[in-house]
Amino acid sequence: MGEGQRIRAAVIRGGTSKGVFLFEDDLPPQGPARDAIILRIFGSPDPRQINGLGGADPLTSKVAIIGPSSRPDADVTYTVGYVGIGQASVDYQGNCGNISLAVGPFAVDEGFVSATEPITRVRIFNTNTNRILEAEVPVRNGRFISEGDFTMDGVPGSGARIVVNFMKAAGSKTGKLLPTSRVVDVMDLDDGRRVRCSIVDAATPAVFVQAEDVGLTGTELPAQTLTSPNILAIMEEIRAKAAVLMKLAPQRSDVSPAVPKVGIVARPRSYQTSAGESIDSSACDLIARTKALAVMHKAYAVTGGICLGAAAVIEGTVVYEVVNPEVKRTGMVRIGHPSGVSSFLVSVAKTPSGEFELVKSATAGTARRIMDGYVYV
Repeated sequence: MGEGQRIRAAVIRGGTSKGVFLFEDDLPPQGPARDAIILRIFGSPDPRQINGLGGADPLTSKVAIIGPSSRPDADVTYTVGYVGIGQASVDYQGNCGNISLAVGPFAVDEGFVSATEPITRVRIFNTNTNRILEAEVPVRNGRFISEGDFTMDGVPGSGARIVVNFMKAAGSKTGKLLPTSRVVDVMDLDDGRRVRCSIVDAATPAVFVQAEDVGLTGTELPAQTLTSPNILAIMEEIRAKAAVLMKLAPQRSDVSPAVPKVGIVARPRSYQTSAGESIDSSACDLIARTKALAVMHKAYAVTGGICLGAAAVIEGTVVYEVVNPEVKRTGMVRIGHPSGVSSFLVSVAKTPSGEFELVKSATAGTARRIMDGYVYV
């Protein structure tokens, strides 16, 4: 029996996600032929992805395609794809911040950049958003150091601290920090209710709604969505309607499953994580829940967290109303999610014309190469 096509690959965890990293030069140009290979690599479409490398979960069914950059302001080019599990699709509409945490280490270890101790800065051009990310990668003896004492809620153990700065993150898909030019919009739901929402585009476009306005508490967990499907239904309705409002799709049926994000937010309060850990209200600045494609995210998306952080410091948004007031001074936003707490550093300023401008957006996390070699297609 022939072995088929053999393609270099690495399986790498970035933050609370895991992806298959491929070299751009080993693949056809972006299009149907490339997608067909990626689907075979992941074993899609199949709910178990049993015949490929996919993990049968939206957080582990992601591909990262890396290559050298011809841009003077970037060292590598990076494209992320959300690989369908039960569907034969690869969605390139948005970046994944968790996978982005692993791109810098991959670039160092594969020789795309010259390693400099103790920190190597890797300039990454993300094709999904046409934006530059700058990663600060811990290095020793020319290689990324994966071991360290930095921890991430939702990831067992600890690792070296990687910082990713999202450069010029405002308007990643829409061209504007506030796509509708308003800090609050009113959305009509299918059941006749009207809810206030805030639509923001920073690292990724997202829509935010206060939990109490849609009959939720903000402390809901992924397991609860199995017995209460209305939780995901209302999140998806809000997400799809916001996509049309910000002109990302002409109608709800055309909306990408990955972009925009949706965030259900509430004031800080004590709650239990999915693992049964108690999170005190003082440990977070607000609590939030989001989606990972068709399910509730087990933690909180990094790009979604950057956007939520920006919304938290923009005066007048529905997020600004519920966040700990201290955030408005420090710019450090601690988000309580189903796996614990994640932190984001975001600062926003007003321009002379009175518009909001995103000045800085960054986060820190860990990554680990799990295996590398060849995948057979």
